[in-house]
Amino acid sequence: MDDDLKKSILKTGTTILGIVCKDGVVMAADRQSTAGNLVYQKDVQKVNQINDYMVMSGCGVASDAHRVPKILSAELKLKQLRSKSRPTIKQAASLLASISYHGIRQPSMIPQQAGFLIGGFNEDGSIELFSISPDGSITDVKDYDANFGSGMPYVLGLLERQYKKDISVKEGVELAKEALKSSTQRDTGSGYGIDVFTITKDGIKKAVTQEIIPEYKDQ
Repeated sequence: MDDDLKKSILKTGTTILGIVCKDGVVMAADRQSTAGNLVYQKDVQKVNQINDYMVMSGCGVASDAHRVPKILSAELKLKQLRSKSRPTIKQAASLLASISYHGIRQPSMIPQQAGFLIGGFNEDGSIELFSISPDGSITDVKDYDANFGSGMPYVLGLLERQYKKDISVKEGVELAKEALKSSTQRDTGSGYGIDVFTITKDGIKKAVTQEIIPEYKDQ
């Protein structure tokens, strides 16, 4: 990845993560939006369901993180209409990677600067998770990933120690909560709440939605 682009991405504040489980995928994120050193918003939902079988989350420049899912959703609908078949998660991830690749290489004063996680279930019942880096590279995630959000070091450190192969979705939800709590405690770019989604053969569910409220106590 280009050094200038990588440094710019790592300056953005957010935590997103995805965990592959034996019976599904867990995706989660915090709610804080930052503008430099300023907390700009406290209730941003960074994990979003883009259709009946797919969820994605983004980190990086807010405008790109909000714009790209809308583009991807529309392109997937067009692809389904043209082919008369539902795109797979891998096909959606490849399209997303192409959008990201194009976004940083077209002539522009400010190139696209956002990384994404995308997960979902295919018509054959298989469930997949992919990580798309800001440069457009794509990774088929087999265990867990946090892309390039500012909370990534805290999340990966915890998951490295606590993730186990064949973890259940129920266990994955609790692990995601702990990972986000670690991030929001130490990363200045993450906080104010968490959202956790599960993706299983039974569909997509929002498993956790919590708000972090500052409290002041007399000593």
